[in-house]
Amino acid sequence: MRIPAPIRLVHPAPATAVVALSAMLAVIVATQASDVPVVRVLLVVLSVAGSQVATGALNDWADRDRDRRARPEKPIPAGEITPSAALWVAGAGLVIQLAASVPLGPLATLFGIMALASAIAYDLGLSRTPASVVPYLVSFGLLPLWIAAGLGVPLERVLPAVPLIAPFAVAAHLANTLRDWEADAAGGSRSLTQVMGRRRSRLAALILGLGAGLAAGTLALASGRLGVAAVVPGAIGMLAIAQGIRSAGALWYGILAAAVLWAGAWALSTG
Repeated sequence: MRIPAPIRLVHPAPATAVVALSAMLAVIVATQASDVPVVRVLLVVLSVAGSQVATGALNDWADRDRDRRARPEKPIPAGEITPSAALWVAGAGLVIQLAASVPLGPLATLFGIMALASAIAYDLGLSRTPASVVPYLVSFGLLPLWIAAGLGVPLERVLPAVPLIAPFAVAAHLANTLRDWEADAAGGSRSLTQVMGRRRSRLAALILGLGAGLAAGTLALASGRLGVAAVVPGAIGMLAIAQGIRSAGALWYGILAAAVLWAGAWALSTG
């Protein structure tokens, strides 16, 4: 069954993965803190969901002319949604994000706006330049800080995750853009993946993704927190990325799966 156009417009697979990851991280941190109201957890997840709606819809709006040539099946070039309707969807996502963020305080609101601004910069131009990876580094790097601030817990609780996110964010960017390599090349894109080439980009994504998982596991082992229960989702996440050697699509979905699995492994290893 074909996915409805409004849902396809917001890029449901990565949006769902980011929201699921954020929800898991929020629940983990809130549980560890033990005194975080449930409503704050819900508002944090809702604010992240709003940002994903805004980012996905704006991305399709910004790429509508290129998609007419290279991806005519997408909602806007296929005539299933008008460009103005896509902007309304993006605007609704922004409203949802702000409405959920403001009650959480100025710091959470600021982190959320910064993460969204980075994603918007990607949508409106950086995605087609060698600096295309920068918004991934910024937005993914801000995500744990955004969640911690929204929950009202010290940022120090999530700071160790920030440097580990950097290589994973680069891997996610390379894997995502590899799926559209030919279409982007036909549209004149000069993203990092286009500059590096298809083979080197896939190899770099595999190495960085697996390297991030190994680094996280090594740190957990060194701290004495790597129990058997955490090893299982951690290892499955590694396998999910490794099977990405088969194709660009397999690598992308493997990285999405690994992100959620490793968040679960972190929860099990930190109690």
